[in-house]
Amino acid sequence: MYANETQLQVRDMARQFAEEVIRPAAEGLDRDERFPAELYQQMGELGLFGIGVPEAMGGPGFDTLTYALVMEELSRGYASVADQCGLVELISTLLVRHGTEAQRDAWLGPVMRAAKRAAYCITEPEAGTDVSGIRTTAEPDGEGWRLNGGKIWIHNAPVADVGFVLARTDKAAGHRGMSIFIVDLHAEGVERGPKEHKMGQRASQVGALTFTDVKLGPEALLGEAGKGFHMMMSVLDKGRVGIASLAVGIAQAGLEAAVDYSRQRRQFGKAISDFQGVQWLLADMAKDIEAARLLVHSAAVKIDRGEEATKACSMAKCFAGDMAVARTADAVQVFGGSGYIRGFEVERLYRDAKITQIYEGTNQIQRMIIARELLKHGAQA
Repeated sequence: MYANETQLQVRDMARQFAEEVIRPAAEGLDRDERFPAELYQQMGELGLFGIGVPEAMGGPGFDTLTYALVMEELSRGYASVADQCGLVELISTLLVRHGTEAQRDAWLGPVMRAAKRAAYCITEPEAGTDVSGIRTTAEPDGEGWRLNGGKIWIHNAPVADVGFVLARTDKAAGHRGMSIFIVDLHAEGVERGPKEHKMGQRASQVGALTFTDVKLGPEALLGEAGKGFHMMMSVLDKGRVGIASLAVGIAQAGLEAAVDYSRQRRQFGKAISDFQGVQWLLADMAKDIEAARLLVHSAAVKIDRGEEATKACSMAKCFAGDMAVARTADAVQVFGGSGYIRGFEVERLYRDAKITQIYEGTNQIQRMIIARELLKHGAQA
């Protein structure tokens, strides 16, 4: 464990909130697919959004390791709620690093307080893992820009007030021809598709956005034109640490549920925790969760030290995502038939885990990144 006393105090605060507020609401939120605005309001008041925003800009000014600790604890309560924390962290990091003072004044505080809801708008029908497939365009019109195109599977799209939209501003320039725009999603020309109904993390709202001649002023451009792809990539390491932490939290909740159930469930006249087969399942869960946690913490510390962290972040995200799917499956196995029934926590955890292998870069892409970094820099740690 790398954490210091302050970091552990923040972790314990997040843990208490998750146990007392989030976890009791998780089953109902999953069943109803409801956006938990009241939880996010409380999280904003507690300072659980925009964890890395400097104090001078109105944030708590914590580091990446603290962010990882908070994400794990929130996810132990319910991954959909943790996901919102991760989204706000990406948006606030973009604003801190690249936003103007006016842009930060307009959006940073409201997003951190959950007074405004943000969406990070990248994915398109032909552009998921391959961002070069983006077709959404923003063309200068003499007064600003005109935005046209569409996005799919966008987190918060059904409920967001503002979108951070990656669009092409120079069709011939490849990655160097993309820019990020801050778009009022209540503006004329913005249409929202229906909410998608997902396998897991069902309380996080996902949907499509369509832009038809949306008029943007010059102040809508985030940073420099043509730098959007690089700006987006600049926050991916931190984003992958967040998803890896979320995966660890899901698996940790599964382990805790499995241990408790194994002590209570009796077969052949004794608790199933007395059987070696069950004990080995629990032991494998515990060791893999701890290994993933340490990978996450190591990657977070590299970011905080200003070291090259891309390989470490991809390793943490890939291992933690695969681990969460495998080990929540083990939790279901410990529960037996009960684990396959809606209303049991481990059934939800199993569904919630799957997406951690997909978003923020699929685990196949993470393996490509890890191999590329090995071949570029060698295998030395």
